[in-house]
Amino acid sequence: MSFNPVIPTEKRIERLQYENPWWVSSQVQDIYQKMTKRLYFDLFYPFIIETGIKRAVVLMGPRRVGKTVMMYHSIQELIKEGVSPKKIFFIGIDNPIYMHLGLEDILLLAKEAVKLDKLNGCFVFFDEIQYLKDWERHLKVLVDHYPEIKFVASGSAAAALKLQSSESGAGRFTDFMLPPLTFHEYIHLKGLNHLVQTDTIIYDDKELPFFTSHDNKTFNKEFFHYLNYGGYPEVVLSDHIQNDMGRFVKSDIIDKVLLRDLPSLYGIKDVQELNSFFSYLAYNTGNEFSYQGLSSDSGIQKDLIKKYLEYLEAAFLIKVIHKIDENAKKFKRITGFKVYLTNSSLRTALFSPIEQTDNETGNMIETAIFSQWMHRENLNLKYARWKINKAQGEVDIVQIDNKLLKPQWCVEVKWSNRYFEKPKELKSLISFCEQNEFTATMVTTINITGNKIIGDLNISFVPAAVYAYNIGVNTLDQKLNW
Repeated sequence: MSFNPVIPTEKRIERLQYENPWWVSSQVQDIYQKMTKRLYFDLFYPFIIETGIKRAVVLMGPRRVGKTVMMYHSIQELIKEGVSPKKIFFIGIDNPIYMHLGLEDILLLAKEAVKLDKLNGCFVFFDEIQYLKDWERHLKVLVDHYPEIKFVASGSAAAALKLQSSESGAGRFTDFMLPPLTFHEYIHLKGLNHLVQTDTIIYDDKELPFFTSHDNKTFNKEFFHYLNYGGYPEVVLSDHIQNDMGRFVKSDIIDKVLLRDLPSLYGIKDVQELNSFFSYLAYNTGNEFSYQGLSSDSGIQKDLIKKYLEYLEAAFLIKVIHKIDENAKKFKRITGFKVYLTNSSLRTALFSPIEQTDNETGNMIETAIFSQWMHRENLNLKYARWKINKAQGEVDIVQIDNKLLKPQWCVEVKWSNRYFEKPKELKSLISFCEQNEFTATMVTTINITGNKIIGDLNISFVPAAVYAYNIGVNTLDQKLNW
């Protein structure tokens, strides 16, 4: 026999009034007004005010990247633009008080709470919508039945949201991905734009606009702070949380995904095994793995390892990058692949912060730079590794053109100034560029900017922190101009 408690309607209305203080005060809570908007807000908000297209907006992303705050910032902007505060509803679906109610039931309760005759012109925000079973069916019905309302939903259980919104909500939902902070956003949120200056860089004999720093020492210090603590807005802005990363990030983000979200979505039985597997990957972020090697090291069957990797990718915790050879050809059988955390501060939460001189620094820099590129949709990134006779080679990042299936550019990630002085030591990179007829490439450094010519190849050297920052700037510009 199931337990079905009866919650009085007036109690639910009281909760709605508490969640929507602007119905009385005409403004969102002070705490949200004081928070700096993420730079992604300018991308997100136009979807909210686009009322001509009858689609719900589904705001997806990992836990704690600021989805709820972005919804509050949207509400604040709507009020500022003259929308009646009583026509804006915010509903936290994860609250047990709404248990056994459908989305339409809650919508009509909110209508009753503000004593509206009609719902035309309303904006309805459902937070943590994945807590409602069959949420996508409920939301689709609302979009169809209430074309005069703009619906916005957020959710963290990424796998369920992606899967269900793409299948059941076809034509009814617009998905918006909010990723962890880029280094560019980190600098913005911390008010450190004074460290950045507009400059140019020589790439492939062309002078291109590029942001650099006039204080590389301070910029690198901030970059390492970003590596250790920079993925989440709350962490960036709180020394208290940074001093207790294990509790905040591990218990509130990692554990909830690994021990609750993924098991409930996929019926995972051994959650501790998944937890240990993720910790192993996190510690070795940026390393090359094979299914056979992972199976031997962990004692987990290969088929289950493949599933775990899929689950962890779906939950935005990792990104699997596949290998090509020197001629940019994929291997017929997947023999090796790299795994990167989507956010380097996850490693700090599980283990400890890194310093600029630590052995793990190279992999963490690589992880951070890959995580900047992960903000781009439909970007086909690989790494190159090959062995010819006894000679081995590797290039860290290669972009493949999705249509031509040919490499477009490559980058070698280094945390060293050595190769600016001795560029001929970059044998693997030079060989790869020759094989693929590249005339330009890029190598990161600690703090040196400049160019070297090796044969027909122009190598641009830029500090790793500066390169990471520019990826974030260019990604946002590209999205804003789509």
